[in-house]
Amino acid sequence: MTEIDRLKEIVQVLRSDHGCPWDRVQTHESLKPACIEEAAEVISGINILSETGDPENLKEELGDLLLQVMFHAVLAEEEGLFTFDDVAKVVSDKMVRRHPHVFNGVTYAGREEQLRAWEAIKQEEKRGKEWQSDYLPAAFHEAEDLIQKARERKGFTK
Repeated sequence: MTEIDRLKEIVQVLRSDHGCPWDRVQTHESLKPACIEEAAEVISGINILSETGDPENLKEELGDLLLQVMFHAVLAEEEGLFTFDDVAKVVSDKMVRRHPHVFNGVTYAGREEQLRAWEAIKQEEKRGKEWQSDYLPAAFHEAEDLIQKARERKGFTK
């Protein structure tokens, strides 16, 4: 069993009838604060690594962020929406598609051409889904509010 399979199984057990009462009642909505807080803690881990050379905190915080991803994927699977493998496939396919110079033998004249190609590929991916970006300003606002609440929970002020 891979560690990612083990993590998925752990989350499934936590969500099961004989699992943890807190984990069983979580939803995508209720996990938003933890998701944003874990992302901030990853940034802290990167800063610790940069300043001290110690990777342990970053490793732990990346694990906590991965737990958030897995938790949302398990919830989505329970809801019949998608699986963790679907999430991994989508991002893998996207990276291959956006890097034809690495995976498909495309040659660019330089960095500028490569960046233009990246943007063109990204625009093509978003075609017909432009409306999704309308949700981003509110999501940034919500993230700012969640970060402020996390600061307060952790005893930090602005």
